[in-house]
Amino acid sequence: MTARSPAQQLAAHVRTVLGDGPFSLPGGWTHMGAVICDASFQARRKYQSTIRPRLLQLQAAWPDAATVSGFQARLAAEDLAVAINFRSPRRVATAHGITGLLAANGVDTRNDLRAWLDHEASRTALLAVEGVGPKTVDYIGNLVGRSQVAVDMHLRNFAADAGVSGLKYEQLRAAYEETAGLLGHEPGGLEYAVWRFRSQSV
Repeated sequence: MTARSPAQQLAAHVRTVLGDGPFSLPGGWTHMGAVICDASFQARRKYQSTIRPRLLQLQAAWPDAATVSGFQARLAAEDLAVAINFRSPRRVATAHGITGLLAANGVDTRNDLRAWLDHEASRTALLAVEGVGPKTVDYIGNLVGRSQVAVDMHLRNFAADAGVSGLKYEQLRAAYEETAGLLGHEPGGLEYAVWRFRSQSV
């Protein structure tokens, strides 16, 4: 008997645990300050109780930060850690780094960022920002309406439950993308369905 591929194992597990869908894409944000802060602060934090309320607070407090240029102006005048009540100098520095990079490349709106991410050089530039890894780059794409797989601990744990383990980031991301194709789902929709399932179980 031929061994099943990682994508086939994942597909079987998705069908068993999550059903046939449909799986909706995550909504993301149109407020660029929220996009940047979401990407910078969400790792290893409870999203619904810790991160999302702070991003909603930021949108209300800094409506002019809906663009990168507006957010950059706020960062120059005010303390981001105070604005979102999140004390993490390293993550604040990451938000500043992403903002500076986007501003330097003429990226000002959600649509600008979505298009900018089409280029491999953009991914490379983001990875050079302190605190940004491959998962964060893929996650930023989903925050602005792209359909990507950002592999975090929830997706790794789901894959492990399916018997898929030991893969590098790029390999597991590719396996999820192939799984989405096998099942007829958008990659970002499948990722979001898996993330919601696993995040509610911890």
